[in-house]
Amino acid sequence: MEYTMLPSIGSVSPRGAFGVLLLLLFSFSTFTWTETYDPLDPTGNITIKWDVITWTPDGYVAVVTMYNFQQYRHIQSPGWSLGWTWAKKEVIWNMMGGQTTEQGDCSKFKAGIPHCCKKDPTVVDLLPGTPYNQQIANCCKGGVLNSWGQDPSNAVSSFQVSVGSAGTTNKTVKVPKNFTLKAPGPGYTCGPAKIVKPTTFITSDKRRITQAMMTWNITCTYSQFLAQKKPSCCVSLSSFYNDTVVNCPTCTCGCQNKTEPGSCVDPNSPHLSSVVSSSGKATNTPLLQCTSHMCPVRVHWHVKLNYKEYWRVKITITNFNYRMNYSQWNLVVQHPNLDNITQLFSFQYKSLTPYEGLNDTSMLWGVKFYNDFLSSAGPLGNVQSEILLRKDKSTFTFDKGWAFPRRIYFNGDNCVMPPPDAYPWLPNTSSKLVFSLISTVIATLASFLILMNQS
Repeated sequence: MEYTMLPSIGSVSPRGAFGVLLLLLFSFSTFTWTETYDPLDPTGNITIKWDVITWTPDGYVAVVTMYNFQQYRHIQSPGWSLGWTWAKKEVIWNMMGGQTTEQGDCSKFKAGIPHCCKKDPTVVDLLPGTPYNQQIANCCKGGVLNSWGQDPSNAVSSFQVSVGSAGTTNKTVKVPKNFTLKAPGPGYTCGPAKIVKPTTFITSDKRRITQAMMTWNITCTYSQFLAQKKPSCCVSLSSFYNDTVVNCPTCTCGCQNKTEPGSCVDPNSPHLSSVVSSSGKATNTPLLQCTSHMCPVRVHWHVKLNYKEYWRVKITITNFNYRMNYSQWNLVVQHPNLDNITQLFSFQYKSLTPYEGLNDTSMLWGVKFYNDFLSSAGPLGNVQSEILLRKDKSTFTFDKGWAFPRRIYFNGDNCVMPPPDAYPWLPNTSSKLVFSLISTVIATLASFLILMNQS
């Protein structure tokens, strides 16, 4: 861990001293970008359940189900891919609701060629529109898996696999190992498969309960540090009481490479449309609008109005990536006044309480068919809304940056906040600080003159 030397509180101005204290708080609040543990969703994970439904002459048939138990982090297109290593010499005879990306070497089979003979298969979901005779429940969504907190009905994905050259009893079956989950890139780490109590199923008429022959679970957790080496979003700030607009820090997500043409796109370029539609648009490689921060997404928090009993905030999310749309995006905000939301305009809202007695975190997302789709960079590449909050007179203040969020996540990734000492300050606070400094200087000079006269 690297340590940063901070100046002595007594050696800086009052505002600077308070800035140092805020910087300490800021350091703790942003350190989570390098951690695997998510303090706003401490129990969030993707659980994979492998249910052996029936035995076959040389193996078994299993239903594999993925549950996204994360509150706000989902898997977007092109979707998930699940891999593992067989413990013995198993093969996959056939599948429903999914398919392996490679067949492997099945040359030793003379008749009845298996679906996959690889020692380490990788399975992907089937696409929407797959024929019904190849589907099972909760399949065929193109690998898209929504979060449990935002859309629980679409937070489950399943496929069926028929395994051969495997054991045919609970004692002879060996569980696979080395599970990997890509979504679609890295970021998830999966633990070993653990045999658990067999899953029970209720028949459609709800009059009979059946049971799996055998069940094992795999738990996968997410790390933003493993998923990407640099941040993917940043936060800018402004307020009605100060003309200063605090932009995202320079080079937050990278710097413009002026020696490499095409590393980013000037939005005022006369050839913008041809550049965006050129080669590479089908890949996941981002094509960003040229900005000082070079982040794909920016979240702007504007303290808009102040009323007697309430205050109003405007939130704007802007997409700077010309090759990426965000369907069913979400925003997670941490602020102490979010426990008292009075009205939310054009966004959906859900309170998150990761810890008992603490209600300072909210998840926001778009209204279906209205603004739940964040388009790629351009005139339509933004969504916005306003929040009306009731004041708690015991805690409310505009002083010392209190009105700005403590933390913001976009689609589950922690966004980089500006340094706290750059936040917009109340004009009267600045005046008092300046007056205090001037008074100190005048008093020092007066004392010096008196001493000179006495000598």
